[in-house]
Amino acid sequence: MAMRQTPLTCSGHTRPVVDLAFSGITPYGYFLISACKDGKPMLRQGDTGDWIGTFLGHKGAVWGATLNKEATKAATAAADFTAKVWDAVSGEDVLTLAHKHIVKSVNFSQDSHRLLTGGNDKVLRIYDLGKPEAEPQKLPGHTAPIKKALWCNNDKQILSAADDKTIRLWDKNSTETVKMLTFDKSVSSMEYLPDGEILVITYGKTIAFYNALSLDLIKTVDATASIYSASLHPDKEFFVAGGDDFKLYKYDYNSKEELESYKGHFGPIHSVRFSPDGELYGSGSEDGTLRLWQTAVGKTYGLWKAVLPEDLISENTDAVYCTVPEVKA
Repeated sequence: MAMRQTPLTCSGHTRPVVDLAFSGITPYGYFLISACKDGKPMLRQGDTGDWIGTFLGHKGAVWGATLNKEATKAATAAADFTAKVWDAVSGEDVLTLAHKHIVKSVNFSQDSHRLLTGGNDKVLRIYDLGKPEAEPQKLPGHTAPIKKALWCNNDKQILSAADDKTIRLWDKNSTETVKMLTFDKSVSSMEYLPDGEILVITYGKTIAFYNALSLDLIKTVDATASIYSASLHPDKEFFVAGGDDFKLYKYDYNSKEELESYKGHFGPIHSVRFSPDGELYGSGSEDGTLRLWQTAVGKTYGLWKAVLPEDLISENTDAVYCTVPEVKA
């Protein structure tokens, strides 16, 4: 009898959860930050979903959130025309970077010294966090709002996805577009894996994998519903995706076969991400929750306990709820 997936449900947000990001593995484990339209990004212990703190200071929906590898800094992108940098240990608002329009994406360089931003004013910006008063380096070129911008190739290049139905690869020093991909639909998400230089993108019902340096297509997989986000396992054995039909899908990366699907949420899924150790993946939804799912069901990990064969039951057990305090607006 097959074991059933029991997700950990993390409550606390009051509006749709639109972005998730994990830190690297630190001496204290790894961490998870969530961006939400309630304007209150949250930090959690990555393997359990336990609430650590809420970053208070934005005056509008938060569209993007990220942590540096060491989980010492957080950055957020918001509808109040700002990006913010936070001390992820104390929760202190360290820096507010004013923009001309809604900010959708934030990403730290590997050394955490620079922050890349993108948003509705169609311009990429690179801020030197050691000189916050200095003007940012600007990379214009997109003709519609930018959805996601990521450092790649050891921070020598930048990848960006926008509503102009393009993905662009930029040279950081020359600020020129090196290569460009054009699609027949807007790209809904983008993930970059430095190990293997793989770019994962979603558009319409398609999940596509590209070489991040050449932008050569590796493979595409077509799903049965519109997909808003996908994530490739660190070992590149499988990938997960979620979107319009409230379901999470898990596919074999090599054969492209659908392995599992779960009705995971009560609304569309906006973001899915694997943890840095690959043991779980997180999903954020229109329903205001984020959920953590085991990669290998039945294994002892985090709050999950190993299930013995005699303990197996045919019906899905009730979801385990993280002990998360309600956060009052």
